[in-house]
Amino acid sequence: MKFRIKATCCMITLMALFFGAGGSALISITFQTSLQQEKTAAQESYRMILNTLQIVNNMDEWTDEKDISKILEQLSAQDAFGAALQLHSQTETLYSKGTVVAHFRNLSEQIDTSHLACTVFSAPDSRHYLQLSGSFFVGREIYYLDAAYDISSIYEARTSQQNLYQQIFIILLLACACFSYILAFFLTRPLARLSRASREIASGNYDYRSSIKSNDEVGAVSRDFDQMADHLQNSIEELQESMERQNLFIGNFTHELKTPMTSIIGYADLLRSQSLSKEDELEAAKYIFSEGKRLEHLSLKLLDIFVSEHESFTLTKASPSDIISDLVSHLKPVLAKEQIVLQCTCEDGHCMLDTDFFGSLLVNLIENARKALTDGGSICVSSVMTADGCLVKVSDNGSGMPKTALSHITEAFYRVDKSRSRAQGGAGLGLTLCAEIAKMHHGTISFESEEGYGTTVTVTLKGGPA
Repeated sequence: MKFRIKATCCMITLMALFFGAGGSALISITFQTSLQQEKTAAQESYRMILNTLQIVNNMDEWTDEKDISKILEQLSAQDAFGAALQLHSQTETLYSKGTVVAHFRNLSEQIDTSHLACTVFSAPDSRHYLQLSGSFFVGREIYYLDAAYDISSIYEARTSQQNLYQQIFIILLLACACFSYILAFFLTRPLARLSRASREIASGNYDYRSSIKSNDEVGAVSRDFDQMADHLQNSIEELQESMERQNLFIGNFTHELKTPMTSIIGYADLLRSQSLSKEDELEAAKYIFSEGKRLEHLSLKLLDIFVSEHESFTLTKASPSDIISDLVSHLKPVLAKEQIVLQCTCEDGHCMLDTDFFGSLLVNLIENARKALTDGGSICVSSVMTADGCLVKVSDNGSGMPKTALSHITEAFYRVDKSRSRAQGGAGLGLTLCAEIAKMHHGTISFESEEGYGTTVTVTLKGGPA
């Protein structure tokens, strides 16, 4: 059952209970008030007649029942006794008038000379009567006077009120049902939109939002739901991007393995199946060795990236200036053979670093700068201390990179010039490792480059001050 139907049923039930109880109580109170008024009027009339009989009895001694009957006939001619009248003693009936006398109840045991007895009875004609009974003395004998007053109009009025009330109740109930459903429909319509939004998102439409604009609890739930949907969409997009990167990584990794493995297998099969000259055998062995070293280099790079992402590490107090200076002094003679000038400018100071990974970061950045210098050039490494770590720059005046490549160069296996990188032994993993090392130190890596003028790599490390 829908919530709006439940709300409608609850409102109808409450309306029926309260209106039904209130209307019934009002009709009952009105009826009791009218009945009490009739009783009061009948008692006054009855007491007047009873007092008249007592006064007459005190003034003249009644000799027989004819005198009493004559007086009662004169009084009843004025309709003072209503529908029926009966005068009787304990042994005989002295006077009787009216058809409903036969239905009088014996109330003699309920009255005394100072009090009246009262009851209501219904006759076979379905009319209702009020019976009043009182007593008085004639000489030493006690007589009882019973009178009946027709009060059917009160019961008829109550029946009429009940019928009218039932009609009004049914009309109001139907009106309440319609109004309640319309009200519940508008109140629950935001919930229907929220339900639709959940179904849309469950079906894969992650852009759908409930967009309910209200300041009540439903609006708050809608805003929370839309915020959750935003986070879900972002997470799914990130997951999709991660899966795409993984697929691209696997594809590139497979390609990187396939090329050297094909060469190795081919030359090995050539050595195994054919007789070659010493020169050809040496060439084949040399090629197998170089491709094997290339696979070793690739595996070591991948291992470094895996370790940087998954292994725990400890930052220690270190001097970036000392590490850079030591590394530059070792690499300067090697690069000089390629007409490359390597120099450094470092600011003294200490900060928290992982020295091994920091050294790997510098080696990879210098190696990438070396590959960009085809005909010699210069590489400059500089460092400055910051409040929460250090900032390292590696600049070269090599071939540079196009602007479109800057946003992809930290992706695994990405290379600006694939043929040149492969010829130089690159696998496109060096800058990926550099980005992971910067992330380990809560830092960032950025690139500035212009084709034909060189590249500057800026690494900000935030391991903290020493």
